[in-house]
Amino acid sequence: MSSSGRDNEHQLVGVVGAGVMGVGVAQSLSQNDHRVILVDVSDAVLDRARAELRNNLRTMVLFGGDRSIDIDATLDRVHFTTDYDALGAVDFLVENVTEEWETKREVYRRIDTICKPETVFAVNTSAISITRVGGVTNRPERVVGTHFMNPVPVKPMVEVIRGFHTTDETIDETTRFLAGMGKECTVVQDSPGFVSNRVLMLTINEAIFLVQDGVAEPKAVDRIFRTCFSHQMGPLETADMIGLDTILKSVEVLYESFNDDKYRPAPLLKKMVDAGLHGRKSGRGFYVYR
Repeated sequence: MSSSGRDNEHQLVGVVGAGVMGVGVAQSLSQNDHRVILVDVSDAVLDRARAELRNNLRTMVLFGGDRSIDIDATLDRVHFTTDYDALGAVDFLVENVTEEWETKREVYRRIDTICKPETVFAVNTSAISITRVGGVTNRPERVVGTHFMNPVPVKPMVEVIRGFHTTDETIDETTRFLAGMGKECTVVQDSPGFVSNRVLMLTINEAIFLVQDGVAEPKAVDRIFRTCFSHQMGPLETADMIGLDTILKSVEVLYESFNDDKYRPAPLLKKMVDAGLHGRKSGRGFYVYR
């Protein structure tokens, strides 16, 4: 199969899921002149995504000093729709739906019948098995993990995960695709949590246990990591940015996958998620944002 059409610098890219990560991926793509089809389940979700994307671009212009961004032109390159059939023409697809297996499985069963056989499916996940995702499609060799970091437009690195059936060609295409977004990548093997989240989620979960056990307040925990280890953000600040609901789902996947008590979710984490304290996106987590 020739990949000449796939090497086109400005591909038509599908993005499924218009949450924080999906908007970030769409923004990064559109800023690099790709045309994007952003799909989600409701017009209300897409309206919020459009507003968030515009606000993100305005922030980059006003506070980031990037005067080269044409906000209207960047937005025009993103087509917001609830129609999955619009994905039939995409060359590459990045999926960003919730970290719940049943939801992901249904999405892949659906898009597998719509997208071209040669379309690569990039799973933007923090913990779910790429091999497992590939197994519900008729193209497991063209399913690859792309773990983007938040916020996507400003993070230079993407963790690329090779599933059991993922081919070298798919890895190469993914590397070129990410380079077209201005991203570097590191390829790792398929294992729960991969590299980044197998370490990060354990760190965040243990930091939450520290707060729960009264060892330290959130500010103290984060200050130690920022000051002593030169981290830009502490683990609890990072948790708020990612979303505590996402943190909980990721830790639960690790706990279920390894059957190891060291991944047991902190009761305080569960309590905060139940209370709707999801971090920045809800206005309150370990810190208050509005």
